[in-house]
Amino acid sequence: MCRNIKTLFNFDPPATELEIRDASLQFVRKLSGFNVPSKANEAAFDRAVEEVAASARALIRSLVTTAEPRNREVEAAKARARSAERFGPRAN
Repeated sequence: MCRNIKTLFNFDPPATELEIRDASLQFVRKLSGFNVPSKANEAAFDRAVEEVAASARALIRSLVTTAEPRNREVEAAKARARSAERFGPRAN
């Protein structure tokens, strides 16, 4: 799993188009092995990103849950705490 792909479902406010596209881009980069595709592969790469984003949007819209929506700030704080525990406090 790509570490940079974040969970997008069940947040308040909901995931933005940019977040969905960024996750899709990371996924296609991981699958293709390209950070930036060559000119010869650019169209296929961009098409794949758009198709993955469309699938992600459809998935997020169709999922249901009884759980309360998560708060982005609270989840970010939890992630920072896990990171600090794993790697030590962050130097400024």
